Amino acid sequence: MIEASFAGLLKTLAYIVLFYYLFKFLLRIFAPILMQKAMSKVQQKMEDQMSQHQNKQQSTTQNTFQSKVNPKEKKKVGEYIDYEEVD
Repeated sequence: MIEASFAGLLKTLAYIVLFYYLFKFLLRIFAPILMQKAMSKVQQKMEDQMSQHQNKQQSTTQNTFQSKVNPKEKKKVGEYIDYEEVD
């Protein structure tokens, strides 16, 4: 059976502390770069959505304008008769 030694414990704690500070250091270097890329992706997505919305709005405006120029005939169903109650 393997026994735990005090030197092994200290060595493990040193590795944990070393990896923690190394991770913090690398995070400070790469976090701004990752955030910048994420923000540019979000900005690009929003610009795409805005252009799609504007194109849709322009096509709707053109269709509305064309329908006002060429109005469709309405079907005549019949006359409207207003009935009054007789007491």
